[in-house]
Formats: sequence, structure tokens, C-alpha cells
Amino acid sequence: MTRIAFVFPGQGSQSVGMGEALAATFPEAAVVFAEADAALGEPIAALAFGGPAEDLDRTQNAQPALLATSIAYLRALEAALAAAGRPALEPAFFAGHSMGQYSALVAAGVISLADGVRLVRERGLRMQASGRDGAMAAVIGLDDDRLPQLLEAGRAHGVFGVANRNSPGQVVVSGGRAAVEAAAEAAKALGAKRAIVLPVSVAAHSPLMADAADRMRQVLAGVHFGDPTAPLLANADAHPLSTGEACRAELVEHLTTGVDWVAAVEAMAAAGVTTFIEVGPGKVLTGLIKRIAPELEAFALDDPSAPGRLAIPDLDAAVASA
Repeated sequence: MTRIAFVFPGQGSQSVGMGEALAATFPEAAVVFAEADAALGEPIAALAFGGPAEDLDRTQNAQPALLATSIAYLRALEAALAAAGRPALEPAFFAGHSMGQYSALVAAGVISLADGVRLVRERGLRMQASGRDGAMAAVIGLDDDRLPQLLEAGRAHGVFGVANRNSPGQVVVSGGRAAVEAAAEAAKALGAKRAIVLPVSVAAHSPLMADAADRMRQVLAGVHFGDPTAPLLANADAHPLSTGEACRAELVEHLTTGVDWVAAVEAMAAAGVTTFIEVGPGKVLTGLIKRIAPELEAFALDDPSAPGRLAIPDLDAAVASA
């Protein structure tokens, strides 16, 4: 028996043209983009389809565009399976990487699409406003057992932490610019293959996001949260989220804590998941999952060679279980 998880990408997976072929091929996907446009009061679909890239890449635009595209992929998949007379896929888990948590919440029925796109727009604006003198760096090829030394090196120069533990030997660090730059230099001495300070000013998933977290706590208080149709996993430590209130709290907490994607994948695998389906543009999470758990299946819906760029997995035996 196949047991699946739906996983949703975060910021960085956006690209100009995403979702355009999907919306042209599947009316259900076009409806998602129309609903997102209406919720925001502006044509986020046109920005996703046609750019320009510098506007799409802005945090406050990338996040709602990614959420809309991810849910468009999900609705197109549901429609394609129904049209083929195949059973719907019922995931045992939903999980999102960083901003992808919002896409996962929409998919799991916790929040509406309209609330989702409005919330990530606000999240992006608040993150940008909290990003003064922040920085992030990608560290590639560093042994996990050297992470404590890397943290020590960075914290000697200010606020610093691991923002994303993406796969074995691949982390992103975040914090004050001086701390991040010092850690990038230290990483090379500790044996990292590469340490690259990223061209961003937002120290995502660090204590420097405290103001953004406080604002999001206020905004989220006025939004209805239902219980998910299947558990989600918290970004920081992969504990299961099975109630709407737990999901609401997660969206505040994950702004100032790191994303441990390795722990999330390992937790789902330990719970019996055999196949991960990446729901959204690109194949970033599929690549990470294959490095974390190469013995398991990972499948991206986004395929440039498929009609509408939608690849349909052959998983008729997939069912959810408690």
C-alpha cells in the first residue's frame, strides 16, 4: 500500500510563467488564480504568468503568487484524476517548507484560499519591514556535527541561527549581517565546500523577525482556522499539527525559528509515508527529499513536458490512514 504526503514549496521556487500553461489547460486552475486576484484586489496571476521577474521576486508578491500556483496545481490534479475515473489521492500528511505552510493549510482545509493569499501578502510585507541589517547565507557540504561550531562562530558577532536545514550537508543560516558574514568565513574553515552570502536583506526564520511575528499574531487572530483533514508538521521540530489552533500558533512561531526539513521528511517516513508529492511550481523539495530519504519515492507535479505542465502520478493504491 502506498502512503503519501503532499509537500508544498516556499519562496525561491517562483519563476515567471509559473501556472500559465496550467491555467490555460485546466479551468479549475484558472478559477484559483481568479479567486486569488479577487482576494488581493490586483492581478497576481498576471505577475506570475508574465513578470517582470524583479517584481515577482519581491517577498510580498512571490508568496501569494506561489500559494495560488500551488493550489492551482492541486485543483488541476483533482480534476484530472476525476476526469480519468481515478480515485482522489488522500494524503496522510501535509507539509510546507516555510511559506509553503500556508499552501499546506489551504490544501488541508484549515484556511480559505482568499485568507491564505491575503495572509502571505501581509507576511511578506512584515518580513521585509523587519529585515533591516539582516542577512542569510547558504552553507553547502558542511558535516552536520560541525553545526554547533558554526553557530558559535556566528553568535559571537550577534543574532544568528540556522534558518533552514534542507538536507544533509545543506543549511541556510540567518541573522545580523556581521554574524552571517563571520559564519560564512568560519564555515569554510570548518570544511564546508561553499558558503555564499545571499542577495537578500531579510533575516528569515531568525529572532530578527520578532516584529513580523507580533504583527502576524494580531492578523491571524481575526482569521477562521478549521482542523486539518490530515496532520501537518511544524517547521521547527516536525511535531504534528492536528487542530486549527495548533496551526495558527505555528504560523507565528515559524517566523522566528528555523525550518528543519530533514526532520519533517524523516518524521513522515517513520510514520509510514512511502511517496512524497510536491504540489506547486518547480522541483526543489523533490530534490531535497531524494537526498534525505533516497529509498522513498518523490514526485513533482510540475513537468514541462506534460500537458499544462501537470504530471499525474500513478498512485491508485494511495490511501490515508490514521
